[in-house]
Amino acid sequence: MAYTVGQVAKSAGVTVRTLHHYDEIGLLSPSGRSGTGYRRYDDADLERLQHIRYYRELGFPLEEIAAILDDPASDPATHLRRQHELLTVRIKRLQEMVTAIEFAMEASKLNIALTPQERFEVFGDLDPEAHAEEAEQRWGGTEAYRESNRRVSRYTKDDWLRNKAENEDWGRRFVEVMSSGAPADSPAAMELAEEHRQLISRWYYECSYEVHTGLADMYVADERFTAYFERIRTGMAAYLSEAIHANAISRA
Repeated sequence: MAYTVGQVAKSAGVTVRTLHHYDEIGLLSPSGRSGTGYRRYDDADLERLQHIRYYRELGFPLEEIAAILDDPASDPATHLRRQHELLTVRIKRLQEMVTAIEFAMEASKLNIALTPQERFEVFGDLDPEAHAEEAEQRWGGTEAYRESNRRVSRYTKDDWLRNKAENEDWGRRFVEVMSSGAPADSPAAMELAEEHRQLISRWYYECSYEVHTGLADMYVADERFTAYFERIRTGMAAYLSEAIHANAISRA
């Protein structure tokens, strides 16, 4: 079946100008022409365009894509396997970045306009800006970082004291559920896991269930967070992580 350049552009989500450019540089030349000279693409052309789009999404330059696709030793199945591997690695890396960003926003609480005395009163021996410089260098351009920064920069001493009180109250009730012997996937534990997610959303940034489970993994993988929860109660990091995952699954 033959397709016009307009039909291909619409179905592939690219512009006609892009297709013309691909033809001009020899990356994707249509297999046929109409009697009046208009481009006509067949199914093989569409398959090649699909691979081009995948590789472009992965950041490959057009010249490199052409070399890859024109390699006589490769075939469509080879391209799909390579693209799958590259995308899997990219997804893993992006998830790691999300987790790291959430850690930075959890740990930093940037631009807190408090005096040294007020900081000590609110945070005790915890340093709320311990990772501020690293966070700004690595994620300062993200919207999530900016949203957290906008919120906390407006908080007063009373806001932080209320934040501290809410978290301490939540922690006390969470420890009570743990001490009762209830499993981490019990309704009581999951309800408090949900409350934990809502606390983050209310005070810092919108915490989706996907983000929350990423945080849960970090609580047991990052020794700094693990130590924080273990100071509250032994085994709390793992218990909270499991409760968060159970809550996300139950509400999916």
